[in-house]
Amino acid sequence: MCGIAGQVDFERDLRYEVESAQAMTDTMRSRGPDAEGLWTDEHVALGHRRLSIIDFEGGQQPMTAEEDGRTLAVIVYSGEVYNFRELRRELVCSGHHLRTESDTEVVLRAYLEWGENFVDRLNGMYAFAIWDVRREQLLLVRDRLGVKPLYYYPTSAGLLFGSEPKAILAETKVRPLVSADGLRELLAFDKTPGHGIYKGMYEVCPGQLIRVRRNALSKHHYWQLEARDHTDDLSKTIRTIRELLEDIVTRQLIADVPLCTLLSGGVDSSAITALAAKALREQGAGPVRSFAVDFVGHPENFRSDALRETPDGPFVHELAECVGADHSDIVLSTTDLMDPVAWKAVLRATDLPMSLGETFTSLYLLFRAIRGQSIVALSGESADEIFGGYAWFHDGQAVNADTFPWLALMGRTMGNHSDLAISPLNLGLFARLDMPGYVADSYRTALAQVPRLTGETALQARMREVCYLHATRYMQILLDRKDRMSMANGLEVRVPYCDHRLVEYVFNIPWALKTFDGREKSLLRAATADVLPRSVVGRRKSPYPSTQDPAYLGALRGELAEMLIRKSLPVEPLLNRRGAKALLSIPVSAVRSSMLRRHIEIVLGFNAWLERYNVDIEWS
Repeated sequence: MCGIAGQVDFERDLRYEVESAQAMTDTMRSRGPDAEGLWTDEHVALGHRRLSIIDFEGGQQPMTAEEDGRTLAVIVYSGEVYNFRELRRELVCSGHHLRTESDTEVVLRAYLEWGENFVDRLNGMYAFAIWDVRREQLLLVRDRLGVKPLYYYPTSAGLLFGSEPKAILAETKVRPLVSADGLRELLAFDKTPGHGIYKGMYEVCPGQLIRVRRNALSKHHYWQLEARDHTDDLSKTIRTIRELLEDIVTRQLIADVPLCTLLSGGVDSSAITALAAKALREQGAGPVRSFAVDFVGHPENFRSDALRETPDGPFVHELAECVGADHSDIVLSTTDLMDPVAWKAVLRATDLPMSLGETFTSLYLLFRAIRGQSIVALSGESADEIFGGYAWFHDGQAVNADTFPWLALMGRTMGNHSDLAISPLNLGLFARLDMPGYVADSYRTALAQVPRLTGETALQARMREVCYLHATRYMQILLDRKDRMSMANGLEVRVPYCDHRLVEYVFNIPWALKTFDGREKSLLRAATADVLPRSVVGRRKSPYPSTQDPAYLGALRGELAEMLIRKSLPVEPLLNRRGAKALLSIPVSAVRSSMLRRHIEIVLGFNAWLERYNVDIEWS
């Protein structure tokens, strides 16, 4: 896992302007703490920061492919291709002489062998750039599900690119400007594919290849979800899912560095941990190492609510004992969660204001602790989106609402809540931005892209839409969070449930089959029940854990009070000072903390972002 950056300019000789490319590359230091490299030619500069996972000596980048002393192509690459060994054998049989054992060289040589169609052969999570010296052409490629990020900024004579916005913002000619649409995107809780938030900046879409030539930039989706008939019966469907999961997990255990799993005690992460433990035993390797996050006082003082019936701890420990895992709990306090150093690190990792929420901070701190013992981790992320795990998948009102189902359920909950009257958010801003109109347009655009299958029932057609919306919109929010928090610590997190073979297969399973026993994630439970404790198999969906310590809301209010002392704030257009002051004057016990603390986190996060990034907002 690494960080990449670079630029193409067909009107300048970049061999004599390396300072800019070096500055862009330097911003990727956290993503690649082990090594760095820079390669330049007349119209291109490619930078790379490396996190060494496979072939420490041979995987140095930028990597060139040469023939008869002539450079043919150069790559800067981030991620992992899990089928690189099979591809390597094919390439060797075709006459290629590979000098390393790295997947990077396999990807580069695959391009030379199969042309742009090589992307169809890759299985993994990746974002990379290839400069074809012969054609003076740059290719930007992102993996099918968008696990690894890649941004670009077209210019009059080429473009800039980087793994994160900060790489592009390091170019002094790029202003941190956000249009009204960028602000709408930040507030919508719906990630539009390709939207880069900053004006003029875009994100390479999942499954997209971008080609940059002199006076031309073209885009091609090499992969999209397709609607297909599912002909397997229940028994074969469950068996196929299990076979896919075993193959995926085994492939993703390949690493030359210490590896672990992230464990929450839910079905998703427990299945990955159990299958990893099984695979390691069969390989004659040691026990799987696992990590879980918890909070000081949480086990003793846990209170169930609509989202979380049970604490994670007992299920985590039962699963760890069942599979013989070498397990560790990372226990965080309110002091940890409010650490200003951690807050700054989270903001720096995301380049965006929503980063200061507690789930970002706790995930950052969890990954920081894990990085001291492991460099690669397997996660249960995205199983809920793929298998239908969230509550709104099973809520008729949310499913049938004329909007994104998650927003329908959240809106229903928040709309009846009196705490909005004392919100620190300027709710008039939402009207000024016409947020309902923006979300409605986004929803209609997303629906128009859903693949259809003739003959489906109305329910199956609608649930296909719901599953598509989650895979292409909602899942991207959580994958971004996972990527930024892990890579800020130089930790590679792999996501087995994002293997495109599994996603394609499950997407086309009829909803009635996906919920054959009347529960969420029925197929995943059935496919992995034999390797899990019965209590874990029967556990109801519980989201990523959150602190219940009332001191956390108190600390947030303290930060808000300190901020309000200032008469003029960057966040002023988003701020409701009267509501914020009212919030500070009432007892913590008199308000519903989950929603109000989120509002405070948003205000604090936006203010820090606007201030530290010197962001200008273009309102018209």
